[in-house]
Amino acid sequence: MSLMTLLPFIVLIGAMFLMTRSAKKKQQQAAHMRDQMTPGTGVRTIGGMYATVKEIGDDTVTLEVAPGVHAIYAKNAIGAVLEDAEYNRIVHGIGDEAETDTPVVPDDASSLTEAPKADLTKDADEAPKLDLGKKDEAPEADEPKGDEPKDGKSDGEAGAK
Repeated sequence: MSLMTLLPFIVLIGAMFLMTRSAKKKQQQAAHMRDQMTPGTGVRTIGGMYATVKEIGDDTVTLEVAPGVHAIYAKNAIGAVLEDAEYNRIVHGIGDEAETDTPVVPDDASSLTEAPKADLTKDADEAPKLDLGKKDEAPEADEPKGDEPKDGKSDGEAGAK
């Protein structure tokens, strides 16, 4: 066999070796990160939930997801162990004083649906009238009404008159 025939296989084996090595390195980093957990540490799960570590077992970890609410997760479900300052900033909003340029988002949509406040400085007679596009005159008898088809058929079938 020639070297040109074996070259693709050599490249493929080399690429597989590098990918396996990279995956092992990532697994080792994740295991090291999980070893940094102690009770009271803030974590983020791989699903994006933030919680506080309460107990650590061999393969599981008990997380406090809300005050007084505990859940048991696999250690592999921990995506990141957070520093106290970062956890408090994300979960409790502590330390966000520097970010005053961010807009305030309301908790509900009531401010988006409320009617605008009337201008109390104007007289009630001067209030602008709202035009809803309705005509003041009644429709004539030979004009078709809004939902009625022009050909007089209501079932949608086509046919000759």
